[in-house]
Amino acid sequence: MEKPKLLAGGNPQIPKGEGDAPVQANIDAVPGWKQEVCRNIDRLVQQALPGVRKAVKWNSPLYGAGEKTWFLGLHCFERYVKVSFFQGALLDPIPPGQSKQAEVRYLDIRETDAMDEVQFAAWIRQAAALPGVKM
Repeated sequence: MEKPKLLAGGNPQIPKGEGDAPVQANIDAVPGWKQEVCRNIDRLVQQALPGVRKAVKWNSPLYGAGEKTWFLGLHCFERYVKVSFFQGALLDPIPPGQSKQAEVRYLDIRETDAMDEVQFAAWIRQAAALPGVKM
């Protein structure tokens, strides 16, 4: 099987698809240390929300709690993995990364960053309880 093409920054080019399989294919294609970061995020989301909806759209894994809405997305860049909380401005505490969209907040995870898994799980549960974003 041919390995997916890596886009700028090392984000894998994966066909759109619903469910866990496309998300795992995306994570499997992430290069280097970022793959472990993505696996850890996927694990934390599943632990916090058993039965979470998953999909790959625009070459990025998405996680949703509603039928057609999403609360979180991942995207790899050269030096970090960007976690997007689509209603992040409503989380407590608010994730640190600002966006041009007032409601969106980011958490950028670099290779040497220690992740506060307790806080991350709290954000996941909070984000999933909010109205999701249609994409």
